[in-house]
Amino acid sequence: MKTLKRLKKNQDFQVVFKEGKSFANRQFVVYVLRHNGKSYSRLGLSVSKKMGNAVMRNHIKRSIKAIFYKFADRLETENDYIIISRKPVSTMSHVEMQKSLEHVLKKARVLSNSCKVPQI
Repeated sequence: MKTLKRLKKNQDFQVVFKEGKSFANRQFVVYVLRHNGKSYSRLGLSVSKKMGNAVMRNHIKRSIKAIFYKFADRLETENDYIIISRKPVSTMSHVEMQKSLEHVLKKARVLSNSCKVPQI
């Protein structure tokens, strides 16, 4: 599995927002900032308080991280990714989230079709 680290600092988020490209569907917005020379990718998550209480937001973040780690072998390396979830995500199942996130990552052209990810 390729190395995948987390984006945590506000300054790192702001750089990706300003310099990266965004891709969206009804459930997710994904910002992608391409770098050269790194041997790893970084992931940042944003889940609004409108999604529910802290338990619900943490559940959504855990689900997104699990899905993203499944895709890690198929993702382009050396990129920073920020995933912002929209309101419909709070009522979606894990499988629906996986399909939606796969759709938006393919739209961003950072996800290869080399192997099929197993459904849960």
